[in-house]
Amino acid sequence: MKNQFKLFWATALLITYSLAASAQENEATTLDLGTIPPYHMQVTYDKTSHLIFPSAIRYVDLGSEYLIASKAEDAENVLRVKASVKTFEEETNFSVITDDGRFYNFNVQYSANPPTLSYDLMAMRKNSDKVSASDVLFEELGKTPPSLAGLILETIYKNNKRIVKHIASESFGTQFSLKGIYIHNGLYYFHTQLENQTNAPFSIDFMSFKVIDKKTARRTASQQRPIVPLRIYKTLDEIPGKATDQNVFLFDQFTIADDKLLLIEIFEKNGGRHQTLKIKNSDLVKAKVINSMHLKF
Repeated sequence: MKNQFKLFWATALLITYSLAASAQENEATTLDLGTIPPYHMQVTYDKTSHLIFPSAIRYVDLGSEYLIASKAEDAENVLRVKASVKTFEEETNFSVITDDGRFYNFNVQYSANPPTLSYDLMAMRKNSDKVSASDVLFEELGKTPPSLAGLILETIYKNNKRIVKHIASESFGTQFSLKGIYIHNGLYYFHTQLENQTNAPFSIDFMSFKVIDKKTARRTASQQRPIVPLRIYKTLDEIPGKATDQNVFLFDQFTIADDKLLLIEIFEKNGGRHQTLKIKNSDLVKAKVINSMHLKF
């Protein structure tokens, strides 16, 4: 009988151990499926390495005090990295998240003479699928991945269709128009165009988006509610003479009361050819739903 009890408990322990080992193996396998392979680079103390990312850098985390890093001045998508000590033997790492929602991971070793000091992540991404699935969600974009928002901005820009035909402003040989209002996942996409019919270039000083009262003859700051774009398709500084260009702006979804207007204003630098678009709430609620749009991945 004692031998039978011993055999029973030995069998039970063996089964328990096997189940635990199997669970750990499954967990490891599951994590392996989500592994993001790192890039490898070398840094040194006397020289600075530069990494050029496809979009602006939003977050940087350094794995140890052996590294120092900062964004380059006036270049939101360029990261400077170097060693903070003359040598270190242990491998370290750092991670970067960019505005397009991409996550990059780098393993770093020290070298007195690194073979490469400059890296173009756009070119590397085209030749590798390491970051194709590492899409980070940002709070301001809700459930829309940044890469999808960027794709929608690009698609609207390249399709260049005019679905809104009654909102425009024209004076001094320039025409500013709203070509379309789109909506997807609780986000608005505004498609604008500026046509310069004169020979003088139109240098853009800035654009503003704000909600005002319809009946206010003289607008004051207290009666205005600014609306800030979450994303802009591209930076647009100047429209040459006899030329036309467009842009797409991404906003969080909003509505306005019937007694108010959304103003989109564009101001000329050192000039007076300012243009203003007036959008009603009835225009916003007629925004075209994007889920039927053909998006080219």
